[in-house]
Amino acid sequence: MPEPAMEQRGGSPPHEALERFAREALAEDLGEGDLTTDLLVPDGARARATMVARAAGVACGITLARAVFLSLDPSLEITTHAGDGEAVPAGAPLLAIEGSARSILKAERVALNFVGRLSGIATLTRRYVDAVEGTSAAILDTRKTTPGIRALEKWAVRCGGGRNHRFGLYDGFMLKDNHRAALTAAGVELARAVHEARVRLPDGVVVTIEVDSLDQIAEALEAGADSILLDNMTPRQLAAAVDRIGGRALAEASGGIALATVRAVAESGVDLISVGALTHSAPALDVALDFVMDHAAAVAAAGTRQGS
Repeated sequence: MPEPAMEQRGGSPPHEALERFAREALAEDLGEGDLTTDLLVPDGARARATMVARAAGVACGITLARAVFLSLDPSLEITTHAGDGEAVPAGAPLLAIEGSARSILKAERVALNFVGRLSGIATLTRRYVDAVEGTSAAILDTRKTTPGIRALEKWAVRCGGGRNHRFGLYDGFMLKDNHRAALTAAGVELARAVHEARVRLPDGVVVTIEVDSLDQIAEALEAGADSILLDNMTPRQLAAAVDRIGGRALAEASGGIALATVRAVAESGVDLISVGALTHSAPALDVALDFVMDHAAAVAAAGTRQGS
């Protein structure tokens, strides 16, 4: 049986991808310039700033925040205090920046937004992973992500100790209820459709078939499913489904799973638990930037500007 399309994809996204995300986000925020900073802050003023976690959690996006600041101004000096995937207490420094006050102020919000959002996903994922500790179940994400930044949000899930499900429609075969309805309307049997599709699938692609009742499991097994997605079932139903599957396919629980219920779901014996809430409902981690101007440099810069 092939492994599910849940690529761990190493650590952070490639450097060039992080730079692209940074540039696009900065362009969205800055437009043609920062009206406030450009008018009020002297051009030569220098400052120091520290990104701090105001709440305990799992850090993610630190590498990306660094890319944001350096994309705007390569002369900034960056010191990293926490790594992506590292648990941090409230008050922990994450990143320190020194250099142009204008540059720090212009990049501040974009960097904070990335770190807050991604750390929130990583933190929530870690809670789910901790909740099923000691069972054989793995916590997975879904495609319920923010358009345009799926790679970042799936990275955050990995930082939290979860695993990635298929990245998109192109790297996994998942026959869901609407596909089943389309086949029924066309008069095509499920097993025949899946067998014909498998012939044309690339090697190693996992075939997942969704079922919403115990009676559909036999049909999914006959169709040759590598993984059976058990949709919106109670822990008792899941246990019965695992028994019927009997190890002939992976058993994946999905639908309506919360922190309060995930342990019971895991104890049903399923192999996988996919949780859309990891990416669509994670609250951002509270992070802030403590900013300190270099007053001597600011005064000198202001004097230079006035005398020019």
